[in-house]
Amino acid sequence: MAKAKKTNLIGSWAFLLGVILAIVLGAMGVYSVTVAWILVILGVIVGLLNIAAEETTPFLMSGAVLIIASALGGGVVGIIPVLQGIISSLLLIFVPATIIVAIKNVFVLARR
Repeated sequence: MAKAKKTNLIGSWAFLLGVILAIVLGAMGVYSVTVAWILVILGVIVGLLNIAAEETTPFLMSGAVLIIASALGGGVVGIIPVLQGIISSLLLIFVPATIIVAIKNVFVLARR
């Protein structure tokens, strides 16, 4: 039981840190390969540790909507470079997290 709380705590901190980093660095326009990898790794951690079984469907719906809206609305948001940077940075977290959660969900469905 203590282990479950600890992994949830790590996942929660990874999510919070990732979102704050994405917003700050995206707004500042700080882009580098290292920053991108850090955000992607935080997204993987969030996908592995932070999303419980009962949260899978809402997370996948929210993640899919965020990814689709960002892709289709990129031209509109591109007018404001700061906003475009923030959304791009957030996608570096949410795309890997959504993929990990979707794969975990497929394995759960396959076990049934």
